[in-house]
Amino acid sequence: MNNADSILSGCTGGGCGAKFGPGVLGTVLKGLPAFEDERLLVGFDASDDAAVYRLDGGRCMISTVDFFSPMVDDPRVFGRIAAANALSDIYAMGGTPAVALNLVCFPERLPVSVLGEVLEGGAEKIREAGAVVGGGHSIYDRELKYGLAVTGFADTDKVLRNNTPRVGHSVILTKPLGVGIIMAANRAGQASAEAVDKALESMQRLNLYASEKLPGYGVSACTDVTGFGLLAHLLEVCGETASVELDADALPIIPEAYGYADEYLLTAAGQRNREHFADSGDVSRLPFALQELLFDPQTSGGLLVCADAEQADALLRDIKRDDPQAAVIGRIVPRREHAVLFRG
Repeated sequence: MNNADSILSGCTGGGCGAKFGPGVLGTVLKGLPAFEDERLLVGFDASDDAAVYRLDGGRCMISTVDFFSPMVDDPRVFGRIAAANALSDIYAMGGTPAVALNLVCFPERLPVSVLGEVLEGGAEKIREAGAVVGGGHSIYDRELKYGLAVTGFADTDKVLRNNTPRVGHSVILTKPLGVGIIMAANRAGQASAEAVDKALESMQRLNLYASEKLPGYGVSACTDVTGFGLLAHLLEVCGETASVELDADALPIIPEAYGYADEYLLTAAGQRNREHFADSGDVSRLPFALQELLFDPQTSGGLLVCADAEQADALLRDIKRDDPQAAVIGRIVPRREHAVLFRG
């Protein structure tokens, strides 16, 4: 593919790093009118992963949408990553995806065969998830953007929320941090092929395999780690009533990402996440590279799971069968001065 055909050409940002920062988004959402409907069990008031609408017979519908511009120049790989990322919200809320609709913004300068590759990559992941593609919508745009609207289902009493952790529960992260920094280094021509392969493998892996292990382990809260970075997502988990003691030494990290962060190969989204977190914890005693990994925007990141401490080790063993870098990274404690506390 020559430069004119590059799907990265003209893109100012890619993946979840292209999203609004959490502070700006929160300000906008506060100004929107609230919708009152007894069947709407989860809306946008808690910054949860998806909307949940109660159906009859103890079942509910989970609805989400996610799309972004590319972070990799391979159209099929981009399609897989975007689809895995869109599906993740359903898994984070304890649901099973059923039907997906493609969302496409496509530049006229690119061959239409590129679009075919993107859609085929997305379809591969939808098929792996056991769901179906039912259609979609497309428009022309200066940048390529792709994602999906996904609908899933769950038993109403088994829906997981992002802000209901129980004190004493262990916190598990199912995928390693660092994909945003690695892809930033790649765009600067500084990343090794091995590092990029690790990041791409992680972003393409469905959270299906971690989510299907959760039932029966006393999970009190769950979310997925995406563009806001680990720390901002932990703020969502803690809400106003809890804090988390984070074991910095236990964090799963793609090793090369630490070195790239130390060389200041960073992302603008990471800096927005740092600003948002400023009043919620003190990272100053941590090494600079580790700080950046905590703020690093993750595209198709792992699940952040709060589970009964007595069962956490058994749950972790189950999760590691498919997500070998998963780790217990902390525990939920009563609310302290800061939402996130560091040990280790």
